[in-house]
Amino acid sequence: MSDTTLLTPDQVRAEELGDWCLMLRSLRARFRTGSFSTGAELAGRVAEAADAMNHHPDLDLRFPHVDVALTSHDVDGVTARDVRLARRISEIAAELGASPAPEQVQHLELALDTHDHEALKPFWRAVLGYADAPRPDEVLDPAGRFPALWFQEAGPHEAPHQRFHLDVHVAPEHAEARITAALEAGGRMVDEAAAPSFWVLADPDGNRACICTWQPPAQDAA
Repeated sequence: MSDTTLLTPDQVRAEELGDWCLMLRSLRARFRTGSFSTGAELAGRVAEAADAMNHHPDLDLRFPHVDVALTSHDVDGVTARDVRLARRISEIAAELGASPAPEQVQHLELALDTHDHEALKPFWRAVLGYADAPRPDEVLDPAGRFPALWFQEAGPHEAPHQRFHLDVHVAPEHAEARITAALEAGGRMVDEAAAPSFWVLADPDGNRACICTWQPPAQDAA
């Protein structure tokens, strides 16, 4: 398979990358290091492996963990080179005694409901200092530090009601726990028709957020 061939979610799952979670066209992992120096060593060795493969991840070094995100930017998704580097990073982490924490991995995306994203996108691109994304309904932070903003298709809004909502992406096996915690914290389920792709939740005031996974809705998978 070519290194520029996009892998489907099922193909990524078949690779059995236990340390890694597929989210928004990328592979993501967190490794608990226990110390900042171990985290720095892990980051340095990942950098060496990335240079050797000529394929470079995003790294976030903190105490006491390191977050890693892998994607093939030239094709806007996950390819075989991401899988190879993910395996190598897991090996390095294991050698250093850093443990994976897939249950802590998440990715945040901002969504703005609109019936005309072309009219709104230039403003938000300018005010945020963002750039166009490969997808026409999304803008991205060029430095990759802040969440993407995407424009979700919706009907015209005549009355003032919530237009922004958060999309919180988690691994499918951890979605139920996140939803349960939100419900126990006073939230309510608004809509689960698209599960397990996403569930719409609301806080006690009715403000909404979505818990999302890479999986298609059940009716699409049937």
